Amino acid sequence: MAAAEGTTGRVTRRRVHTRANLLRAAFSVFAAKGFGHVSIEEVCEAAGYSRGAFYSNFSSLDELFFALYRERADLIAEQVSGALALDGPDLDVPAAVDRVTDVLLLDRDWLLVKTDFLVHAARHPDVARSLLEHRARLRRAIADRLGRAQGHTALPAVLGDTDGAAHAVVAAYDGVTTQLLLDRDLEHARSRLKQLLTALLTDGSGTPEHTKH
Repeated sequence: MAAAEGTTGRVTRRRVHTRANLLRAAFSVFAAKGFGHVSIEEVCEAAGYSRGAFYSNFSSLDELFFALYRERADLIAEQVSGALALDGPDLDVPAAVDRVTDVLLLDRDWLLVKTDFLVHAARHPDVARSLLEHRARLRRAIADRLGRAQGHTALPAVLGDTDGAAHAVVAAYDGVTTQLLLDRDLEHARSRLKQLLTALLTDGSGTPEHTKH
């Protein structure tokens, strides 16, 4: 019995390792070629596994793609939550914006994969529902942090409430990252997002960082 349990443990660890390698390889291939232009064989070749290894972890390329998106989206939501949690109750908006901007804008490959997934989800309602839930999770993390700062940090009344402010933050991020994908100007994108988020979350009296036009 002990030997069987030990074997099962080794198989489980090996499967976890194989799955992680497939996801890592798929991320690189999707970022380079785009979802819809990648085959299972290409993912297997990049990971160094057979089709059998693929099918022991995923039933389809769609399933792998969603697992990849979920893994990255969860990580970013956690990073954003962590960045927003570093201040005390008196939220330091400029410092928090700096931290969040650094988390959100460092990985252009992720933006490529995320955009592919958005287009895919737009054509598949069941996938779209899952994507909406992940986006809602990110908004909830932002709204929760802004809510805990209420009474210490005032939000512009035009946003309505913390949920409205969180929607505005995500919308600003979506717009700036779309431009980033086209012009590849990371420095300008980071600067522009800092401007937009600071303007959204304060009364606008701060001095904006200089950016090129």
